[in-house]
This record gives sequence, structure tokens and C-alpha cells, in this order.
Amino acid sequence: MFVFWGDGSEEAKNLVDAVIVRSTENFNWTFIFILCVVFYVYWSEIQKKNYDVIVAALALYGVHWLYEIGNAVIAHFFGYPLWTVSNASTTFILLIGVCWELSMMFSLAGMISFKMLPEKRTFKNKLLGALSMALLFALVESFLAGTSNHSFIWVYKLWGVLPVFVTTYIPFFLASNFVPDLKPAVRKRFLIGLWSLVAILLITLIPAGII
Repeated sequence: MFVFWGDGSEEAKNLVDAVIVRSTENFNWTFIFILCVVFYVYWSEIQKKNYDVIVAALALYGVHWLYEIGNAVIAHFFGYPLWTVSNASTTFILLIGVCWELSMMFSLAGMISFKMLPEKRTFKNKLLGALSMALLFALVESFLAGTSNHSFIWVYKLWGVLPVFVTTYIPFFLASNFVPDLKPAVRKRFLIGLWSLVAILLITLIPAGII
């Protein structure tokens, strides 16, 4: 049920080779429903003026996109990504490592992590919260890697739960837990810089056929 490391098998490589990025072959109406849910959640937080929650969400989501772009670049130059999803597990694949459903989940993950913090957001509480969420997400990814429809695919033998936990999910949740408490000017510069970089990379690399 759980897979803890990539196995470098031909089966895994063949599954990745079969991935069709931005194909509408499996597209269905759940795409629209999920988008509506995410829009509702964001708008509800904006109406309540919970701007720290929005900042937490956008901080994690922006870091998520940088990682996905980096993963797609690795796939382009080295043949295979560190992680990807199968065509059978999604309605739409955005980049080689991320589908619509997964990306929309990450658009809310920062909110969830931030809301779960104690009222007193001490350094220790924010760090422990980030580590706990990172561990949970790494274990969920391990489960997904073991599903029969290959919801998650790891090819490289050195990539698995431990590197996912340390190098991916810890930075994700550190961003969501710590950025909202930065000085307003600092967090504004962080988000503008982060999302500007994401936009520039997408605008540049997608037409170039790299991602």
C-alpha cells in the first residue's frame, strides 16, 4: 500500500513516458467544481479580512509552483522528473509533476496549516506545525505512490518519502507558517517577488517547450 522509494523500474519509466501534459483527453466537470470551491474559500477569507490566511496560502502555493517548474525542468534535461502523476489519476495535467486536483489542493494547504496553529504563534509552534504537516503530506504521498492507478510515480531510486519530507514539504509549510508574521512590507515584497518569478518562468519555459 505504501511506497517509500522510487525503484528505477522500466514500468515506472514507461508510466512517465505515457504522461500527456495539458491534454484534455480526460477532462471532465470536476475541474470546474474544484475551481468553484477554491474560489469560494478564498473569497470567504477575503470577506472576513483574514489577510494573514490569504498570505499563508499564497506563500505556500507560490513555493509549490517553483518546485513544480523545477521538477519539469529536471524532466526536460535528465529524461525523467523526480515525481509525476498518471493520466488515469486526473482530469488535467498542468506540468509533468502536477495535476489540476493536486495543484488546487496546494492552493488551500497553506490556509489549513496556518489555521491549525495555536493562537500564540511562537517560533516553536510554527516550526513544529510545519514539521507535522510536512510529515503528514509525505506519508500521504507515499500512499499515493502505492495506488493501483499510479496517482504518484517516483522513478529515481534516491527519491522517496525522506527527501520529499525534507526538501519539499518542510519548505512548503515553513513558508505558510512564517511568512504571514513578517513585517507587512517584507511579506509584500516576498509574495510579489515569488509570484513574479513564477510568472516569468511559466511565460518563458512553456513556449520554449521546456516544461
